[in-house]
Amino acid sequence: MNISIIRRILGYVLFLESALMLVPSLVGAIYHEKESFAYLITAAICLFVGAAIGFKKPGNTVFYLKDGCVATALSCIVLSLFGCLPFLITKEIPRFIDALFETVSGFTTTGTTIINDVEIISHASLIWRSLTHWVGGMGVLVFLMAVVPLSGGSNINLMKAESPGPSVGKIVPKMKQTARWLYVIYVGLTLGEVVFLLFGGVNVFEAFATATATAGTGGFGVRNSSIGEYSPYVQWVVTAFMILFGVNFNAYYFIIMRQFKKALAIEEIRAYFIIITASALIIFSNIFRMYPSASEAIRHSFFQVAAVITTTGFTTTDFDQWPSISKTIMVLLMFIGACAGSTGGGIKISRYIISFKSVAREIKLFLHPKSVSKVKMDSKTVDNDVIRTTNLYFITFIMIFVISLLLVSIEGRDLTSNFTAVASEMNNIGPGLSTAGATENFSSFTVLSKCVFIFDMLAGRLELFPMLMLFHPVLWKDTVKQGVNDIKKKKRLSTK
Repeated sequence: MNISIIRRILGYVLFLESALMLVPSLVGAIYHEKESFAYLITAAICLFVGAAIGFKKPGNTVFYLKDGCVATALSCIVLSLFGCLPFLITKEIPRFIDALFETVSGFTTTGTTIINDVEIISHASLIWRSLTHWVGGMGVLVFLMAVVPLSGGSNINLMKAESPGPSVGKIVPKMKQTARWLYVIYVGLTLGEVVFLLFGGVNVFEAFATATATAGTGGFGVRNSSIGEYSPYVQWVVTAFMILFGVNFNAYYFIIMRQFKKALAIEEIRAYFIIITASALIIFSNIFRMYPSASEAIRHSFFQVAAVITTTGFTTTDFDQWPSISKTIMVLLMFIGACAGSTGGGIKISRYIISFKSVAREIKLFLHPKSVSKVKMDSKTVDNDVIRTTNLYFITFIMIFVISLLLVSIEGRDLTSNFTAVASEMNNIGPGLSTAGATENFSSFTVLSKCVFIFDMLAGRLELFPMLMLFHPVLWKDTVKQGVNDIKKKKRLSTK
């Protein structure tokens, strides 16, 4: 394992976090809040530690998929550990486990909170919560990919480790250019939502906080009612942008390049819009009598469907009060997720398409054993390795889900709360049902449950395997062995 380049990347990550801390510090200064100093202190700490671990330029800048997975997992952990410091310094979240939970929830774009009253939190901390969503949405390492000098195909390994979905491809010949295009689209959509929200009468602070939380499909709000207190216009704007950020970003590149046929040919996106429309209409037909008007019912239906399938987690109504069929659809949407290559979390629609087609192929082979059948997606043959890793992902997901559910059940809550809480955290959604519902928060869960949730959030956001690799003894055995060999090599060179 290339320890030197991983250390270098972690240094860059802390440099970036140090720079990001200046945003809430500036916001706090504008609102004359003493909490702004906590962010300046943390920025200095990040800068110092980043310089300490990343000052030495690695001799070998090439690293492979294993190194990319480790770098990705450690980057999220490091970001969260240092990112929670302002909450502890300001004592807005005095307990370490709660501060870490809140920060991990931010960077993984889950949006679950332990704060009972967000409206008493400083503007600096509110903007930091939303900013963690924005950073985690596209991925900090995708940003670093555009500036960190890597060679030998290492960029694709870094993107594979962080990007959501069963496979990763290039939209332009070079991965650095791909990363830059992704961020251009990301920033453009975010600013577009800010403008639309400003037209709806939302002030600059709330427009920026809401837009960055939407962009990362996170869901941290600046009001206790989430988006419920805003006008119908604002709710429709947020609905539209949640859906847009759940779309595979390759489609936006094709649209910019005027390759409209390629954009429309993406099978996953068609399925994505069909699922949203069908789910929202079924829920509307089930709940329209619960609201004063049909327009309000249809608005809540589309908003909550978009919020769950894109894993954003905003709310405009307490869907825990909906009839059983509607709540069942919402729970099922938790296990679907958005498109691969988007900022959304969850299992991803593309994996379901591949799995369904694989099942159809196997049934065909049972009926016609001598026939030749291939799984195709977007008119391209799906590689057998992609099918294998997709099946492995589902198996691993179920294993982690079951273990997490058993551990959380020790607390003694009802099955609905435990099941939907674990589903929400693993799929990076936010609200569940019952005591984990839209009007509740996770502050009352025990330390054990919060630790399980922290792991689930990280594992879910990083596509499971990068986090699991950190617990494999072979990884650390090889690392120690490599470290010992490096020390011996230095001693031999020094004696010469």
